[in-house]
Amino acid sequence: MDVWIAPAKINLFLHVVSRRKDGFHNLQTFFQFLEYGDELSFCSRDDGIIRRIPTSDETSYLPDVDLSIKAAQCLQGSTGTTAGVDIGIRKRIPIGAGLGGGSSDAATTLIALNQLWELKLGRDNLCKIARSIGADVPVFVGGRSAYGGGIGDILTPFDQPEAWYCVVVPPVEVLTSRVFADLELTGDTSRRTITDLMSGEVRNDLEYVTCRLYPIVGRCLEWMRGFGDAQMTGSGAGLFIDVPDRARGLEILSQAPSGCNGFVARGINRHPLAI
Repeated sequence: MDVWIAPAKINLFLHVVSRRKDGFHNLQTFFQFLEYGDELSFCSRDDGIIRRIPTSDETSYLPDVDLSIKAAQCLQGSTGTTAGVDIGIRKRIPIGAGLGGGSSDAATTLIALNQLWELKLGRDNLCKIARSIGADVPVFVGGRSAYGGGIGDILTPFDQPEAWYCVVVPPVEVLTSRVFADLELTGDTSRRTITDLMSGEVRNDLEYVTCRLYPIVGRCLEWMRGFGDAQMTGSGAGLFIDVPDRARGLEILSQAPSGCNGFVARGINRHPLAI
């Protein structure tokens, strides 16, 4: 059975520029993929049933919040196909870490089933379906590192140097909805041009709120900044710092506070399954 890769992502910056009438926030952010991710497998069915086959270590698996299942259901519903699928996932991307694991799994499911079910949808049509699943899903379907506007779903492909990153994940799962709902998230950072953002000083506007709600993230971030300009990705809890090579990244990772996990990976501008 073929293995389909679902890469992690980091947000090189994340500015919250306004709160929308629908309750969401307008953002300015940049997504870069990492050469590290989940591994998915698919076995087509002819009875229309869509199901996830949990692995033995997924003790808290919740099918109703599984974005790979949602992606398959959306694709099935939008095309009218009678095909089904069994989905297997080897989870490597930590949950609740701002690394895009669930969104990436959903995107890989769309890409894989478009091929396995012989639907022949183009990237634009897949991206339309992706938007109905989650704000971060379109960038993975789009297949390019990109600047993101809107709620993160209006994308402008933009290549960045493919640096090495040391990623450290504190032992906590951050709820994105809790961070964005916090009253101290002002959402008034001035909007800037892409050129200014890519060449000027940037930050993650969610960092203050996440570190207050989840103090262990703040403590780990303070430790990591002893090695350089560490940042938080997404709404956390994942933290990252660019390093000159894998060896340096592993050296930092070996000193991580107790309970943290992580990995070292190169940033990549192309999704492994780019269509």
